[in-house]
Amino acid sequence: MPAARESLLDAAYTALARRAWSAVRMVDVAAAAGVSRQTLYNEFGSKHGLARALVRREADAYLAGVDRALAAHTDARDRLVAAVEWTAAAARGNALVRAMLTGCWAERLPAPGLAAVPSTSAVPAQRRADGPLPSPADFVALVRDRAVAALAVPGAETAEVTRSCELVVRLGLSCVVASPTEGGAAELVRAALGPARRHGL
Repeated sequence: MPAARESLLDAAYTALARRAWSAVRMVDVAAAAGVSRQTLYNEFGSKHGLARALVRREADAYLAGVDRALAAHTDARDRLVAAVEWTAAAARGNALVRAMLTGCWAERLPAPGLAAVPSTSAVPAQRRADGPLPSPADFVALVRDRAVAALAVPGAETAEVTRSCELVVRLGLSCVVASPTEGGAAELVRAALGPARRHGL
């Protein structure tokens, strides 16, 4: 029931934007999605299961945005700048993404825990959500590896490209925690990559 699942996740996200997760009621989420409460429980099992699925969906959407940013340009530096700008914008506009990237979960957010939980769900998407959720360190590695794959600079030292990409990812996370000043993330990334010209970036 993918359509109902997405509607329920949309309703949960909207509810979270209006009130603390502790005040979000399953019956209200089901009503907002236009489905029965039983359908909600069939999909997610519990409020905790709903929280994990919501976090998983936002993590996947953030990473899909990284992929789009990296594919939007042909110049390697422009690709990395776009990924950093997307990271800063996604965290600014989505409290769950910000919490996942920084590991700082505000009291009003769900705190689903990163470890896998036992799952008896018949729903494949829920079994995935019940698996381990990415930590901030996982996101560094995931985004770095996507950047390395997207750049695939001919003749460049893979280790040097990997280091440069990780530097840029960590710089992007610093922009999430403290917004950059004049010139923004683009100027910071370009300045950080200055010495990397010999590696093809």
